Amino acid sequence: MALGVLLGCLVVAAVLLLVVGRTTAPTDASAEAGFARDMSVHHAQAVEMSFIARDGSQDEALRRLGYDIIVTQTAQRGMFSGWLQQWGLNQSSERPAMAWMAGHGHDGTARTSAAMPGMAGEEELKRLREAAGKEQEILFLQLMIRHHEGGVQMSQALLKLSDRDEVATMAGHIVNGQAGEIKLMTDMLRQRGAQPLPSILR
Repeated sequence: MALGVLLGCLVVAAVLLLVVGRTTAPTDASAEAGFARDMSVHHAQAVEMSFIARDGSQDEALRRLGYDIIVTQTAQRGMFSGWLQQWGLNQSSERPAMAWMAGHGHDGTARTSAAMPGMAGEEELKRLREAAGKEQEILFLQLMIRHHEGGVQMSQALLKLSDRDEVATMAGHIVNGQAGEIKLMTDMLRQRGAQPLPSILR
């Protein structure tokens, strides 16, 4: 009898833990909040670069790619913002960028001048804005491939740290979508007689 009561209590406790774990909002220092904030910043630069490429190119395939990145990543930024609002958290934090990813593929020494993996440095953005024609197309594709690799790296780290449904689902979509675009952009570079920059993926 006592054993049955004990087992019953354990089952109830396990169910409550599962329910509470699913409904409790992530904290300010959580991987989910860090991912939403940092990926929003990461996406913002991708959108900026895509506008430059879309407006500067006459190639329909590249312009379409730029448009797709703009639409997709702007929509995802809206979802990140919505999550933070729903969780009762500020859109920004005093915590260092990428602190949530420490020990999961980011050591603060990415092969770029920026804090987040794959981000273009200010000098690279300046070169992209000032370039034209085929030169700008090649530079955009090279920078965006590396940028997407950083997004994949961040999303894969989140998947190791969180099983919260909406966040993990989004991270999975980013991994799959950006991996597909990396392949497309690599083909576009080959068509222009160029190669990607050294990969930051390990």
